[in-house]
Amino acid sequence: MSGEIIRTGRAVLHVTDFEKAKDFYVESLGFIETESTETEMYLRGLEEHNHHSLLLKKKKEAAIEAISYKVYTDSDLDALHEQCLVEGLEPIWIEKGAQQAIGRTLRVQDVSGLPVEYYAEMDGVERLLQRYDLYKGARVQRIDHFNCMVRDVEKAYAFYTEKLGFACSEYTATEEERVWAAWLHRKPSVHDVAFMNGKGPRLHHVGFWLSDPLALIHACDVLAAKGYSPSIERGPGRHGLSNAFFLYVRDPDGHRIELYNGDYLTSDPDFKPIRWGINDPMRGTFWGHEAPDSWFNEASIVLDVKTQKPVEVNTPVLKQGKPQFVI
Repeated sequence: MSGEIIRTGRAVLHVTDFEKAKDFYVESLGFIETESTETEMYLRGLEEHNHHSLLLKKKKEAAIEAISYKVYTDSDLDALHEQCLVEGLEPIWIEKGAQQAIGRTLRVQDVSGLPVEYYAEMDGVERLLQRYDLYKGARVQRIDHFNCMVRDVEKAYAFYTEKLGFACSEYTATEEERVWAAWLHRKPSVHDVAFMNGKGPRLHHVGFWLSDPLALIHACDVLAAKGYSPSIERGPGRHGLSNAFFLYVRDPDGHRIELYNGDYLTSDPDFKPIRWGINDPMRGTFWGHEAPDSWFNEASIVLDVKTQKPVEVNTPVLKQGKPQFVI
């Protein structure tokens, strides 16, 4: 492996209406607005010491510009650049100063066609973990993971585990033992990224960590009181896979956000990945309620890192009837 990845870093989302986005993310979910311009809004969780973990850009069309991972040092970016070239990928550099608050970044369309970014440096800000007077909405603490719909989960799994040093915590397999979905991590939790079989590449959701399960309940109350009941797509509930409490909401542009709490430690080197059968009803929702159809059919389009045009979406390699329980 070349290039030491630490964890999920940030997401860069295109949104069409800043006023609606601010009301949803800041006033309703409780993100901290670090700073904003006429076209960019930088948000973070209460415990985060870096400038932002969510960057919203005002654009005519909603889309995903990049999903990012933080690495240890700037030299790790060079190592990742060389590895991308070896793998036949075509990375591009965005030099320090070209983006607000973040250092030199490496962007590449990964093996699944997802726009991935790596960075080592980001400006520091005040950590607000104990500023309880600022807590509101869902009391978002920090970014946790990405979930991506890809055409070939096994291809993504192989690349991320063999080339990037990710480890698998849990996975879903078909009766023929083909990998249908996989949860991979660099930090010692269940996942930094999950890959799901589906039409792709698309971003299914960005997950943010909350302080406790009651924060999910409070988020529902706040969203309902502010007229966002239709934005609550799934939950609250508990996943079988990951054991975490979850709530899924859709922002005004349809981007899916997971509010997440309660998974487990995966740091031991002898940790063995947990297998779930594709038709096990408890893996997606431990309590048994099914996901809505939108869950299987809808996700955010992703952009080409060079052209900033939407990446073409294609059908998955594995053909099988819709799994009944997906997380």
